[in-house]
Amino acid sequence: MVAGRPLWRTIAAFVGPMKSRRNLPIWAFVAAFAIIIVMVVDPYSGEYADAAEAPSHWSQTGTQHFVMHGTFAINVARDAFGSVPGHHNQTLSTASGSGSAPTAGIPSPGSAQAIAKGILADKGMGNDQYSCLVSLWNRESHWSVTAANPNGAYGIPQALPGSKMASAGPDWRTNARTQILWGLGYISSRYGTPCGAWAHSQATGWY
Repeated sequence: MVAGRPLWRTIAAFVGPMKSRRNLPIWAFVAAFAIIIVMVVDPYSGEYADAAEAPSHWSQTGTQHFVMHGTFAINVARDAFGSVPGHHNQTLSTASGSGSAPTAGIPSPGSAQAIAKGILADKGMGNDQYSCLVSLWNRESHWSVTAANPNGAYGIPQALPGSKMASAGPDWRTNARTQILWGLGYISSRYGTPCGAWAHSQATGWY
């Protein structure tokens, strides 16, 4: 295009009317030359990709997170417990919150749960702590005094090994009260309260 004039008109004016075969080679040469010029100067008529405008995904520096969901069983050895004068037990804080458990019903008289409820009441603990203990030991042993685990855990509180409960009485193998006293002592030394132990069990799958 010259001065607002279409390219083909410029070529036509330059070559002149094609009135004879003598002008055909000249016309063909000019047309071919014009096509080449157009392709070299603007081959895609402005349609091109600008790398400067493309978003750079490699420059982003975000962090990655890996989250696992589920309950995982972890075997740990439960050490002996004791009390130290002048020190207070600290309830474990966990992601599960307060560690509240479903409200437990009234236990049958003389049952292991009734014994536990009475011991907790003597310690000034109410139904909330009793409910946590019921849920905790339902998970551990279903309150069976002879519940045994292949890893060596035994009894209602699943002491590991079971012989540790001998510190609470020689009849630890069959006496629910002896096992419960040992189990509550273990919970007090590690988690402060049954709800503290239940919260830990909820978060980790063990206590």
